[in-house]
Amino acid sequence: MTWLEAVILAIVEGITEFLPVSSTGHMIIASALMGVEPDALMKNFVIITQFGAILSVLVLYWKRFFKDIQFYVKLFIAFVPAMVFGLLLNDWIEKAMETPVVVGINLFLGGIFLLFVDRIFARNENEADKEPTYKNAAVIGFFQVLAMVPGISRSAATIIGGLTQKLNRKSAAEFSFFLAVPTMMAATGYKVLKMLTDETQSIPDGGWGLILLGCIVAFIVAMLAIRFFIGFLTRYGFKWFGWYRILAGGLIIILYLAGIELQLV
Repeated sequence: MTWLEAVILAIVEGITEFLPVSSTGHMIIASALMGVEPDALMKNFVIITQFGAILSVLVLYWKRFFKDIQFYVKLFIAFVPAMVFGLLLNDWIEKAMETPVVVGINLFLGGIFLLFVDRIFARNENEADKEPTYKNAAVIGFFQVLAMVPGISRSAATIIGGLTQKLNRKSAAEFSFFLAVPTMMAATGYKVLKMLTDETQSIPDGGWGLILLGCIVAFIVAMLAIRFFIGFLTRYGFKWFGWYRILAGGLIIILYLAGIELQLV
């Protein structure tokens, strides 16, 4: 991986991490188009640069993280399902990510569903901005488990989970951002632990510099993406993200059928 490739992939991560379009799917397309080798550095780069993206949530919403203990309890409740299933299904998830056509199909089908989300939950927009209850948080947490299937999108799953709990689009999206903090921190921590204990996951010389650069770029880009997403989602809903997912998923499927191998991890 070159410095330029690291910057481009970090930009992709920063833009897509909090949008309902699957950052994994986009990293697959971007890395394949640039011909990035799916080695140990690439595998760890994908996960650890997410840490830079989630730091943007802490900066933009820092006041919410000093609100009260109930906020953290709700985040913990919502985080537990992903923690449990993530540990149980880690090997399966990594194998699934080695099959890009799975990502493409899920992007495509998820995009079709997003075309109808605004109609299904139209009444939610009459609701005032509010935080989820403990029960709401638990339900959203189980929706997040669905995102362990590559291409589903953690953001899409948790926002839709919030909509099922009668949150409006803005409130559902913001809680999705908050939930990304413990979820992505845990994923990053787990990956770093594997690097320290598994020689096959070790970072080559110069690799940490690329990862640090990726985190910084992802942080800056994610801050801009979050501000854009909240305004766009509140005004226009999910329809355009749905069409975009259909195009992205269709591209992966077409490349696969054409015999062009895509591999990220």
